[in-house]
Amino acid sequence: MADIVYCYNDEVYFNLTNKCPCNCTFCIRNNGDSVGEAKTLWFDKEPTMEEIYKAIDAFDFSGYKEAVFCGYGEPTMALDKLIAVSEYMRRKYPAHLDRDGNPCAGIKLRLNTNGLGDLINKRSIAKEVCSAVDVVSISLNMPDAKSYNEVVRPAYGEKAFDAMLKFAADCKKYTENVKFTVVDCIGEENIEKSRKVAEKLGIPLRVREYTAE
Repeated sequence: MADIVYCYNDEVYFNLTNKCPCNCTFCIRNNGDSVGEAKTLWFDKEPTMEEIYKAIDAFDFSGYKEAVFCGYGEPTMALDKLIAVSEYMRRKYPAHLDRDGNPCAGIKLRLNTNGLGDLINKRSIAKEVCSAVDVVSISLNMPDAKSYNEVVRPAYGEKAFDAMLKFAADCKKYTENVKFTVVDCIGEENIEKSRKVAEKLGIPLRVREYTAE
């Protein structure tokens, strides 16, 4: 059985699905079976909710302040599972007061997504997503539809780029904690163009270091 909960770079992640509508040229899935401390992230079959809950119960979340929906697939391909896990984590690790009476947020939840959830689910999902997680991180990847299509290679063709931007703008209506990311391997010129796209939408951009692991 593949790892459902795993650690990478001192963070904990939820691997809920291997399904993804993209085939990015730089995707780490092309380089191996796992990342970080996971044994493998490839499922023989998609996990059931019972298996997901069991994996969460077996994991020691002590010392972790955040858990991230990001595995070897696009989390919004398993939207119902994402929402169910969110509800489970909110109950299991609720906001509370520490021994000194100071408020603690519990474990924050972040979604790392390609932003194509509306096309995947054939409806607007921004409100559902922003209710389920505390932070939404969207892979902008490239600054225009043509280059995005060439690098991300989405199943939806060039309409995917505009759908991703719309999803980001919709998320911004429901949370201030939305951001774009790009990987540094796209080159400085594309990074700067991507920054302008992000600025136009009023969403911060984070440049991630590409890793082949």
